[in-house]
Amino acid sequence: MSQLSFGDMEYTNRRRKTKRELFLEQMDKIIPWADWVDMITAYYPSGKRGRPPIGIETMLRMYLMQNWFSLSDEGIEDAVYDSHAMRSFLRINFLEQQVPDATTLLHFRHLLEEHALGKALFDDIHNRLDKAGLIMHGGSVVDATLISAPSSTKNQTGERDPEMHSTKKGNQWHFGMKVHAGVDAGSGYVHTITGTGANVHDVTQAHALIRDDDEVGYGDSGYLGVEKRAEIRDDEHLSKVDFRINKRPSSIKATGIGKVFEKYLERRKSSTRSKVEHVFQIVKRYFGCHKTAYRGIAKNMNKFFVLFGCANLVMCIRAGRAEEFTDCWA
Repeated sequence: MSQLSFGDMEYTNRRRKTKRELFLEQMDKIIPWADWVDMITAYYPSGKRGRPPIGIETMLRMYLMQNWFSLSDEGIEDAVYDSHAMRSFLRINFLEQQVPDATTLLHFRHLLEEHALGKALFDDIHNRLDKAGLIMHGGSVVDATLISAPSSTKNQTGERDPEMHSTKKGNQWHFGMKVHAGVDAGSGYVHTITGTGANVHDVTQAHALIRDDDEVGYGDSGYLGVEKRAEIRDDEHLSKVDFRINKRPSSIKATGIGKVFEKYLERRKSSTRSKVEHVFQIVKRYFGCHKTAYRGIAKNMNKFFVLFGCANLVMCIRAGRAEEFTDCWA
């Protein structure tokens, strides 16, 4: 912004900053804006014909806030008008510019989806973490989380999303999709995600979540027998991976000292495997994304690529490694 308004001057005299403002300031510092804008420029309208397009960075900032706070297109537009912290992050001065409307944001999101730019941003974050030496190699934790989808048929087509399916977990049925994640066993940063219908078993995606240099794989009891699957058994690398899968409590038959030792081993596996739950917690609770926002797995996965990539940034900030991350590209 070129000049502080009287409202800005009054706002800077507060006693303390809100958690939202602190979060946005931290994300503003850690994101490589110039490089991300360059990634999108090749696909963005040039503005030679028609109305001049809004700046890429402005649209990207608005899109990211929409995902971080789990808001609709209209919701983020209203929120920016209502929140000084969001307006400051968007770098909008109402004397010179207005907030992009919901339709403009929708077109920008469609552009990201069409060219798989959500995955490009996710890969860029992972590569920068790796370049900064913040990711360890040699082992991965694999798991999946359910994402609910609207089960109502009160829509234009009169039917549910055909790509979403039902599955039973415990004694409860869930309708939606699954996001399968591979997480670095040492650092806890997510390096791979895939998306399927909720009825697809976790173990079927294990081969896609193991890296080429992994020697150990961790998973819960849903992955028992993973080493017997054809895609694992017939692969030269995957067949050599040591899968350390948690046993079901009912399968521990030892007694006395043997049982104590078995439980100790299971706890050690669980302590490593729990790293994947931290990522799911950030995406589903911190970012509030526990339901699908769009129809179709591909559209939702574009959003999840962005969210899981940003979850890596949040963990980097919490670990106090943000300066190391930015030093690799600053």
